[in-house]
Amino acid sequence: MPTRRHFLAASATLAAGLALTGLPLAQASSAMLTRKIPSTGEALPVIGAGTSGSFEVEAGSPDYQQLKQVLKVFFNGGGRVIDTSPNYGGADAILGQLLEEGGWRDKTFIATKIAADSRAAAEAQWAGTLQKLRTDFVDLLQIHNLRDWQRQLPYARELKDRGLTRYVGVTHYIDNGLEELEHILRSEALDFIQIHYSVNSANAARTVLPLAQDKGVAVLINRAFDDGRLFARVKGQALPGWATEAGIGSWAQLFLKFAISHPAVTTVIPATSRPDRQLDQLKAGSGPLLTAAQQQDLIEQFA
Repeated sequence: MPTRRHFLAASATLAAGLALTGLPLAQASSAMLTRKIPSTGEALPVIGAGTSGSFEVEAGSPDYQQLKQVLKVFFNGGGRVIDTSPNYGGADAILGQLLEEGGWRDKTFIATKIAADSRAAAEAQWAGTLQKLRTDFVDLLQIHNLRDWQRQLPYARELKDRGLTRYVGVTHYIDNGLEELEHILRSEALDFIQIHYSVNSANAARTVLPLAQDKGVAVLINRAFDDGRLFARVKGQALPGWATEAGIGSWAQLFLKFAISHPAVTTVIPATSRPDRQLDQLKAGSGPLLTAAQQQDLIEQFA
């Protein structure tokens, strides 16, 4: 059965964990740090990839060919987790085609979403999702931005029971979703949540991230660059003096390292369409994490 073959193949490649800041961490062969999914113990690399914007290209175009190089860099650097959605302007279909052409499906932990307002719409969307991704199951199915979650989360669980997804979760991307997300964490059994967390938007650390850690829920982080706005803020500025000691060579690495330094975070999923930036981002997944003092310094700097 494809689901079981993929699960066994993925599990066999993962390194043994070691404790760090309260969560088991390990190093893959590429020196990428990994964190375990609490509900199963499966380990994932801390740096993943998103597809919003970056994968919204035309198949066969120069941009498409460049994305092939991005994925080569990603997988060669130890990446596995790729997050997409049927709402991302055809990005899921492009991802599916690239994974098939590159022979990368078995290396990929695919996270996608349900973004629908009825059971019938969700069923139709799900059938399209499998077709576009060129697969017969996904690794993680999330309810996009809590949309109709009371109806869609049970449906996602049905798909999990049928072996069509291995994990279920919910997502949001701005602060006004934090209160409802906290409620869901307290009342529902989840494998994952996905939420924004960055040096200039750290409110998730007040309640949602500690609660996820307490409940044994894995966490994907989106918008670690605040949709690119953070780079405009630091243009022409030097990195903090302690960055070199933390193995950080760019602002992108620093922003990603901030996110994965929170002990509740499993994987951060920055998007890029450039191979050089992909390589740079992956470097944030190795070396020491930031101290509590360094994290606080960044929060105060970007407040």
